[in-house]
Amino acid sequence: MNLLPWTIYLTFAGALLALVAGPRSATAARVIALVTALAGSAVALYAAADFIPASQLQTLVNAPWISELGIRYHLAADGISLTLVLLTGLAATAGILFSWNIEERTGEFFALYLALIGGVYGVFLSADAFLFFVFYEIAIVPKYFLIAKWGSTNREYGAMKLALYSFAGSGMVLAGLLWANIVGHAQGFAVGDLAQAVATLSLPQQILISGLVFFGFATLAGLFPLHTWAPTGHVAAPTGASMLLAGVVMKLGAYGCLRVALPLSPAGFFFWQPWIAWLALIGIVYAGLVALVQDDFKFVIGYSSVSHMGFVMLGLAAANPVAVSGAVLQMFSHGVIAGLLFAVVGRMVYERTHTRSLAALRKLPLYRLLPFAAFIFVLAGLASLGMPGFSGFPAELTILIGTWRTRPLWALVAATGILIAAAFTLRAIQVSFFGTTGEPAPAAGDHPFEPITWPEKTGALLLLGTTLYLGLRPDTLLAWINPALQSPLLQTVLKGGTP
Repeated sequence: MNLLPWTIYLTFAGALLALVAGPRSATAARVIALVTALAGSAVALYAAADFIPASQLQTLVNAPWISELGIRYHLAADGISLTLVLLTGLAATAGILFSWNIEERTGEFFALYLALIGGVYGVFLSADAFLFFVFYEIAIVPKYFLIAKWGSTNREYGAMKLALYSFAGSGMVLAGLLWANIVGHAQGFAVGDLAQAVATLSLPQQILISGLVFFGFATLAGLFPLHTWAPTGHVAAPTGASMLLAGVVMKLGAYGCLRVALPLSPAGFFFWQPWIAWLALIGIVYAGLVALVQDDFKFVIGYSSVSHMGFVMLGLAAANPVAVSGAVLQMFSHGVIAGLLFAVVGRMVYERTHTRSLAALRKLPLYRLLPFAAFIFVLAGLASLGMPGFSGFPAELTILIGTWRTRPLWALVAATGILIAAAFTLRAIQVSFFGTTGEPAPAAGDHPFEPITWPEKTGALLLLGTTLYLGLRPDTLLAWINPALQSPLLQTVLKGGTP
């Protein structure tokens, strides 16, 4: 476990090396990025092999940083953070493989890509709320440049919208944390210290602080109606960046809600609980219905991503151990599945056919012209709609069971979202890959598409294998997640606000 901070250090070091090597050799920048991502994954896997689940965060580094303000460089991990660190390493590796074709300013692309990953690792390992916020901000800036420079449709607009929403949300978080620290006279920015300080304030203040922090983080998690940056950002982003946005960046917001916002003020959270739950339910159903009528293939996956993240937010709103464990499992599962879907749509299909229009794609027999892409997308689509045997099934089932225990009506409404997901997913599969209209199918030679490359096949099989494994063995992660939910801070919320 003590090696986990090296995921941060190695990643930032790799970003610098890629930046330096890029002008001399694009291949060198690619190799440095891939080796860096693999090194981060290897460190995370080594830590996982040595991990003993516990109810307390295990301190990795704890040193003074800004002593006058009580801010510490405090890194720690438990089963929840380890789960998401593993997801980050996996998403980073797959994203680099699907970005192997980047030719323009390759070193700068991979430097920004790795800087974003380093910030994500930092968020998942931060035990000090102010340090958490710093890494959170570090992850925002590279997103803007990756989209604005290497993106496609409306890339400047998509990048700016994403950045503005992100900074607005983080501004709300910072305001809430400073309010808790200053007005509550907290000893520092550890979440436990802040929670004790907030508990001394009046109920209206607790409600306002909780709302600022929770909805600030929820902006990045795509909670309705704060979600509109997500589909636009996904569509504008290059494939690797889309995979990161859906795979890990949206998880930063959900993780902040779980790790900081929920325990910060249980009384404040329970005031907002029904609002959060119904906004999550609206997001599940609304985003699913919008995905059902989209013609742009990437918008279908973008709105699908918002809908599935609604299940994460619903699990957090239900605030019992079963629902929250399902929410964490869904974070991992969605990160893998959404990344795989964006990889197929953005790299395998769009960069070969030069169209994302389902009306245009249905005229091509893509199941013949790109059989590997069709095979992967069908399986990824089944995983996305919650087919048993894939990771989405145990994740969403656990959330629904846990939500039923809190409020059966919420679970019933969420179940309609699963039906809608089946409709838009099956429609996308049928129209995009098997949608010929009865006219004579063009021969394969009429569409000389570039063959699927080995980096694409490797990245796709890596993600597909992961969702299959977790579909069959979800207990692998739940054995880490459930003990972490027994921490005193989280138990205060998960037991209804009483110690």
